[in-house]
Amino acid sequence: MFKSMETDPKTHDGLDLTRITAKELFTKYGLDDNTVDFIGHALALYRDDRYLCEPALETVKRIKLCAESLARFQGGSPYIYPLYGLGELPQAFSRLSAVYGGTYMLNKPDCKVTFDEEGKANGVTSEGETARCKKVVCDPSYLPNKVKKVGKVSRAICIMSHPIPNTNDSQSVQIILPQKQLGRKSDMYVFCCSHSHNVAPKGKYIAFVSTEAETDQPEKELQPGLNLLGAVDEMFFDTYDIYEPVNEPSLDNCFISKSYDATTHFETTVQDVLAMYTQITGKVLDLSVDLSAASAAEE
Repeated sequence: MFKSMETDPKTHDGLDLTRITAKELFTKYGLDDNTVDFIGHALALYRDDRYLCEPALETVKRIKLCAESLARFQGGSPYIYPLYGLGELPQAFSRLSAVYGGTYMLNKPDCKVTFDEEGKANGVTSEGETARCKKVVCDPSYLPNKVKKVGKVSRAICIMSHPIPNTNDSQSVQIILPQKQLGRKSDMYVFCCSHSHNVAPKGKYIAFVSTEAETDQPEKELQPGLNLLGAVDEMFFDTYDIYEPVNEPSLDNCFISKSYDATTHFETTVQDVLAMYTQITGKVLDLSVDLSAASAAEE
């Protein structure tokens, strides 16, 4: 449906979204800086302001995705989060893999990728056993000589006995602090989950504050996000490097994901997974859906 709207000038209000920039689009409608920050960073989920100088079409698509997601689920949020935490996602993959004949081994220490004489990955070794394969899919920690460091994340993990103040006592919440409002180069993210997700005892809340590190002082750097939390029972600080692959998968059969960045909505992770799927299979995964047809089917 959107593709037809994309090519229908009547839906563009006289604008060519492939030519005008996002900044020009916002200016046409007289939006102030705070509204632009909200739309660009909280709805379209851009992590910096470079998008303002790019064609507006992608921004409009992102806003449309947020609006459709908001309307898709009850509860007033465009996000869904798994009960029992994100560990349920790999568990779901393992179970589905088994259904389709896959074999999985858990808690295998010191896994190392093995290569043939041509430099192509041909297996994974652990505890003297080698599982043979044609392709290896892994994160950067398994092949440190095939990745490069591109940044660092500062993160605080906080345990609280109350929801984040001024959020209507929400059991889960995501707060995005745009970089311009903080005088930074990158956004800051605050995420809170609770017993309602089966990740904490009743009455306890877990909050994460994260951002791309611009200094070597995470306690000070994360303060704008920490200031929103109120009283904290326990707080832990962590920093970790971000890596991206530099190898050529067609030459070594290694498909390496990017490290998790500072975002708490995982959109960049999904984009990375979709790109890896195309690299591995040579196909583009089509996740588009006719929302009106899906709703009718449910009814």
